[in-house]
Amino acid sequence: MRLTQFRDLMNDEFGPARAAALTRDHVFAELGDRTVEQALEAGIPPRKVWRVVCEVYEVPVARR
Repeated sequence: MRLTQFRDLMNDEFGPARAAALTRDHVFAELGDRTVEQALEAGIPPRKVWRVVCEVYEVPVARR
């Protein structure tokens, strides 16, 4: 998954404003106590980050 696809999925699922806030503010234990932005900067693949977000926010399987 490319970063642009990840960003599109986040915006589609949460809306642009909430997606932006979630990626910079929510700290995920599953990502090593990092935000989404920190995880991506640390080299964690976007696909893995997306899966974590989906699990934590209980995104339906059909939209994962």
